[in-house]
Amino acid sequence: MPVPDFVVRLRAHVGTAPLWLPGVSAVVVDDDHRVLLTRRADNGRWAVVSGILEPGEEPAAAALREVREETGVDAEIVRLTSVDVTAPIVYPNGDEAQYLDVSFLMRAVGGSARVADDENLEVGWFSPDALPEPLTDTSRLRLAKALEGGPEAWFRRP
Repeated sequence: MPVPDFVVRLRAHVGTAPLWLPGVSAVVVDDDHRVLLTRRADNGRWAVVSGILEPGEEPAAAALREVREETGVDAEIVRLTSVDVTAPIVYPNGDEAQYLDVSFLMRAVGGSARVADDENLEVGWFSPDALPEPLTDTSRLRLAKALEGGPEAWFRRP
């Protein structure tokens, strides 16, 4: 389901007004060092797998769930890679949101990459040197931070 039930219930009260939401992103790498990307149905752009946490859900569990639900790929967490805040987003239906995003590097361990929900038009594995266009700016940041190999998570310094 593209919009979690709790967000639908919130929207019934606030309409399209801006919502501050927790999100997760996953940079999934396979044994050939390719990254898993989805082409989003809402904007037609390629992106790393991402989604909204359910109330009380741990970020790592949410990221694993999103990868499985959206792509059919089973993965394991390697490490936390970045924490950042997205720019405000206005969706085609007028809903406004901004996300606190917690990103993880993951390793694919099973499953088969495919479109597994209605949120995406395509799913594919790509070499980091040959990423498809158009690619979201947030995905460029998340890919860079996940693949640079540093042991600590990146965040914007005040």
